Amino acid sequence: MSTAIVDGIATAILVLGTAVWLGGFVTIVVVSRVASHTLEPAARVAFFRVLGRVYGIVSASALLLAVVGAGLLVRHRAWGATLLAATVVVAALVVATAIGVRQARAMTRLRRAALAAPDDDALATRVRAGGRRAVVLRAAIGGLTVAAVTLGVLLAR
Repeated sequence: MSTAIVDGIATAILVLGTAVWLGGFVTIVVVSRVASHTLEPAARVAFFRVLGRVYGIVSASALLLAVVGAGLLVRHRAWGATLLAATVVVAALVVATAIGVRQARAMTRLRRAALAAPDDDALATRVRAGGRRAVVLRAAIGGLTVAAVTLGVLLAR
């Protein structure tokens, strides 16, 4: 297959993966805010448990597509500071996302336990602290996403 065809396919894969990743990230923020204002705690926990499983497949696929597309596009490029920085940022994004998945699953279990024991102040404190850590982690994923896209733009020039 010619380099031009591979690059064209890689570009399409990269754009699709990046669009779904970014759109999904923004959508999750919006859905989270709406759900927290409209759903009762038990319904919210159940909703996010199901949403997380479905969204996890979509977002992991999107991130994989973006990484594969980008990798194909830089396959002949000499390593320089920008490519190294992009590689480190994307690796950190993948790790932060994996940590985010584990943390979200742990929070679902914790919130379910808190719903079953509404008078347990220690459990409620753990839920609040976990929620704060989740916000910080999601912000880090967002920041790494912006950094990855910015470095991708610089590499495309």
